Amino acid sequence: MRSPKTVNPARPFVLRSLRYLIIGTLVISCGEKKERAEQKEEVPAFSADTAYAFVQKQVAFGPRIPNSVAHRAAGDFIIATLNRYGARTTVQEFTALTFDGHTLNLRNIIASYQPKKQKRVLLSAHWDTRPFADKDPENASASFDGANDGASGVAVLLEIARHLGAGMGPEVGVDLIFFDGEDWGEREGEAMRAPLPAGWTSWWCLGSQYWSKNKHKRGYQAQYGILLDMVGARDAHFFQEGASVTYAPGVVKKVWNTAARMGFSSVFIAQRQEAITDDHIFINETANIPTIDITHFEPGLGYFGKTHHTRQDNLAGISWETLEIVGRVVLQVVYDEE
Repeated sequence: MRSPKTVNPARPFVLRSLRYLIIGTLVISCGEKKERAEQKEEVPAFSADTAYAFVQKQVAFGPRIPNSVAHRAAGDFIIATLNRYGARTTVQEFTALTFDGHTLNLRNIIASYQPKKQKRVLLSAHWDTRPFADKDPENASASFDGANDGASGVAVLLEIARHLGAGMGPEVGVDLIFFDGEDWGEREGEAMRAPLPAGWTSWWCLGSQYWSKNKHKRGYQAQYGILLDMVGARDAHFFQEGASVTYAPGVVKKVWNTAARMGFSSVFIAQRQEAITDDHIFINETANIPTIDITHFEPGLGYFGKTHHTRQDNLAGISWETLEIVGRVVLQVVYDEE
């Protein structure tokens, strides 16, 4: 015969207390999550007018060819603007040799927001102008404004900086890098005149090559990077650049899915194209930060568009709408991070 089960008269009270404790904890937890969600900063409204004004300002200095007065003034303007927008600004000065024997005095400009946050996103563009319009059908030796290449990318980053410095930013730290010496490269259709100096792998992208080997902060790392190059042309389309898909497929998916969700799938075309050499190559291969390149591609013509490295790369070719679409997509991606 089995003995009757002994019942502890205090057990129901303990169980009820435990149940209330669990429920209370869940309520507090949900409340904290709700509070964090309410505190999360909304994505700010990207101003196409302000971005366009930043393009105008850069063009007004004249072609920003390294070693020129216009180049120095434009760099000073970028630094002053970032400081005004509350960035922790670092200027990385260095020299580099060009394929045609010039020694360039260059500056990478780095702006950090919420520098204590461990999780970081890197946004970049180049701010120099090519010294010759070697694709121009009439004057291949002329200088040009570089309104799209690369004042447009700089303008989008400066407008983003304006918001990052205005109050609560996204949940992640953001670093903006303005690379110098990207566009001197080699002359179109001309063979290399001299061997590359030791430590350099290309005549192009001098600033990103230097930064990738000499980061502005020891041990710096970002979750991923987004490079903006030629992002202001009228009727521009942004296909998925091949090296971006190879090195950072998840970032490509994140950006193009965001663009589609925002209604911009006719501008951000989810089709892969060939790989190109741009600043993101060195950020990926040397700095080991998965980085994509958002850059103009025209089916039937290829990358960069008709005005690339010609005197037609001027303000007349810049679109408020394109600047706004790119700026809104990038801001949304960054502010979606947790």
